[in-house]
Amino acid sequence: MAQGLHLSQKMSQSQVLAPQLQQSLALLQAPTLELKALIEHELQQNPVLEEELTGEMEQQENSGRDGESAPEVADPAEPPAEVTYDPATEKPSSDPVDDFQAEFERLTQLDQEWRDHFAQTNAPIRQTQEDEERRQFMFDSLVAGTSLQESLLEQVRLSDLTPEQRQVAEMIIGNIDDYGYVQAGVDELAFSTNIPADKILEVMRVIQTFHPPGVGARDLRECLLLQLERADRKDSLEYRIVDKHMEALGKRRLPEIARGLGLSVDEVQESVGRIGHLEPRPGRDFLPDNQQYILPEIFVQKAGDDFVVTNNNDQIPHLRISNTYKDLMSQAESSPEVREYIRDKIRAGKFLIKSLHQRQQTILNIAKEIVKRQREFMEHGVSHLKPLTMVQVADVVGVHETTVSRAVSAKYMQTPQGIFEMKYFFTSGIRTANGIGMSNTSVKDIISEMISNEASGKPLSDEEIVKLLAQKGIVIARRTVAKYRSELSILPSHLRKVY
Repeated sequence: MAQGLHLSQKMSQSQVLAPQLQQSLALLQAPTLELKALIEHELQQNPVLEEELTGEMEQQENSGRDGESAPEVADPAEPPAEVTYDPATEKPSSDPVDDFQAEFERLTQLDQEWRDHFAQTNAPIRQTQEDEERRQFMFDSLVAGTSLQESLLEQVRLSDLTPEQRQVAEMIIGNIDDYGYVQAGVDELAFSTNIPADKILEVMRVIQTFHPPGVGARDLRECLLLQLERADRKDSLEYRIVDKHMEALGKRRLPEIARGLGLSVDEVQESVGRIGHLEPRPGRDFLPDNQQYILPEIFVQKAGDDFVVTNNNDQIPHLRISNTYKDLMSQAESSPEVREYIRDKIRAGKFLIKSLHQRQQTILNIAKEIVKRQREFMEHGVSHLKPLTMVQVADVVGVHETTVSRAVSAKYMQTPQGIFEMKYFFTSGIRTANGIGMSNTSVKDIISEMISNEASGKPLSDEEIVKLLAQKGIVIARRTVAKYRSELSILPSHLRKVY
């Protein structure tokens, strides 16, 4: 064949997610706080959308109770004709403005039904003045956290260091990680900055006197020694153990330490216990993970013998189509371009409101099925957690398992047993001797309880734990016990032994 450029036609099928479907999936997967941000963005982009305040909803609800007439809603079967005037004949005409009139009436009814739905399923909670003051006090009390580096730089400014030394101090602090350790050696810092090593070491020693104790250390040994020095325990047995026998201490070779120091194992054991109260990560209190806030998506409350499952609708803005644009759409003098623009925006707003309702209903249906299957957990705790897969919930709710995965992603549920991530309830399980399935999370809880109650001088081996579990009707392999123990961050038996 001759080489060259040729044109050809080819038919193929491909699956493409429409923009509206992508938006619906994003709303479903977003947690409450991110969802509020997405809704705020849509409110800025779509002028026909507006947020319905809680006070307005309460006023509408109260007006309904007082017997006041509610605004009439057009019947979609018989849309009211709008009366306009023909300039040529100056006679009334009952013809609709355009083909969008019927659709506009349906949108009006949908908007009213959406408001009625929120009025029935999410009646506003009336807060007293005292509750409002407490809520405002909580928000006023929240302050921005300070990082470890910012705290150290502030201490540098308050120190007696010279301007030249302060520059060296800032360079060293820039090499301190979030746990408080210097990540580069003195020689490495001297080579990269052309600053003499003795000057860097001099400033580093000053930083090691800062708060928190142990900050600026280059390894765990130096960190613990700095804390003991700060506590004026440089002549203590703990200091000698850390200084001379750090490797044996890490492996808990207490007899070896006792022989090296010429002491009894009991004396060494007592000192090791005091060393355990030191902080191996001085910067722990400054970690941003300590300032995370969780907003539950689902509330589970016990009412009699049943559990009531509700959405956290209070944190989601209630949207509606603005009456201003409805009136503008119904005016005969509006140009076709204005009508088309408003029509697109109303359709987009309608889809967003529908997607929000579908999101809340999907999450609620999934949560109800979780509570139904994990009822014993709600009553008794983690040890009664049952194995559950997303496929099982998806079959009952009537959605795909990927939808369940998106719906529970980064969502939290407040239960009588505490606040748990919704993914926590989906665990694999094992079959017990009586044929009843048990969640591996429950097995881990049992193993953790066994180890916490073991004799300090004779810790349970993995094989012994296997036998104790078998007595409870739980048959698992030794390697599975070792795996669960590792996931629980529990040391092997020979490292847990106390002499």
